[in-house]
Amino acid sequence: RISFVIDENRIAPSGPKELYVIVYNPEGQVVSTPGTSGNFNTRDDGQKTYTSKVQVNYEQGKITPVSFDWKQESRYATGQYKIEIYHNGYKIGEGYKTLKKGGLFS
Repeated sequence: RISFVIDENRIAPSGPKELYVIVYNPEGQVVSTPGTSGNFNTRDDGQKTYTSKVQVNYEQGKITPVSFDWKQESRYATGQYKIEIYHNGYKIGEGYKTLKKGGLFS
């Protein structure tokens, strides 16, 4: 599961927003899955491959929590994953998640 919040913004109008999420595996490769992945254009880096596209109903001036399940066809490798979030071609956030061996990941 990937979860994050969109900070309040008094300029952005309310309504549906399309976010592109890129997950990089510990080797630095984009995690892609047929049917949920694709390409989009960024304002600074040109075309990129996204892991998942997420629709969010944003309300102007309010913090908006976002959460969705991320599944991949191959096994989850242990290590640090980098996650980037884009909207309108701009990177609006990034974070890291470390998966350790054990449980579902062993």
